Amino acid sequence: MSYRIAFQTILFKEIYRFLRIWPQTVLPPVVTTGLYFLIFGTVVGDRIGDMGGHRYVDYIVPGVVLMSVITNAYMNVVASFYSTKFQRNIEELLVAPVPDGVILAGYVGGGVVRGLVVGGVVLAISALFSDFCPVHPWAVAAMFVLTAMLFSLAGFLNALFANSFDDISIVPNFVLTPLVYLGGVFYSIDLLPAFWQQASRFNPILYMINAFRYGFLGVSDVPVEQAFALVGVLILALVLASLILLRRGTGLKA
Repeated sequence: MSYRIAFQTILFKEIYRFLRIWPQTVLPPVVTTGLYFLIFGTVVGDRIGDMGGHRYVDYIVPGVVLMSVITNAYMNVVASFYSTKFQRNIEELLVAPVPDGVILAGYVGGGVVRGLVVGGVVLAISALFSDFCPVHPWAVAAMFVLTAMLFSLAGFLNALFANSFDDISIVPNFVLTPLVYLGGVFYSIDLLPAFWQQASRFNPILYMINAFRYGFLGVSDVPVEQAFALVGVLILALVLASLILLRRGTGLKA
């Protein structure tokens, strides 16, 4: 019972934190993705024509939605947990009889909720530009949640190793953003030369976006089973790594 209360306390704190400052956490990605749909989906999309047998705006909707989920789930956890370290609030958690798994679940849960909230709003906005109906709703829902969970865990690890506020922006700017944009958000890898098609297959985000797109449109550049298996393995690996680092006390002091 006490662990459940501890988990709920951390989770509700995380949810309240990003909802309280919604003009900074929810509104900017909504405006940005709205511009993506307007510029790439309508202006550029009319010139490109079909992609993968679908209208271009319909083709990019899954990628743009999942991009917002990835970014917001990641940034929610990395910013919040590092702030907890920087302000020394982490010491209150460490002296309390709260298991490492509960701490991890609370922060990751907050990142998942923010990712799903922003992703859901972006999805609602996309309905203004695209007439889509998910072909495989189970794939949409599963990849929606699993992707938010994976990048919340990644944000937690980034926060553990960060020693300054500058450190929490290095991975999003120089690793995460390039991988997202090269993950097939705006194009099919079938358009790339053979070498770059093979190179793209080493990008895990490519698999997530294509599995999500499969849920909406029924098309994918990669086997959907591989995509779900990859995400499952990555989540398990990041959970184990996070718990080990928490137990060792790695990076718990800013």
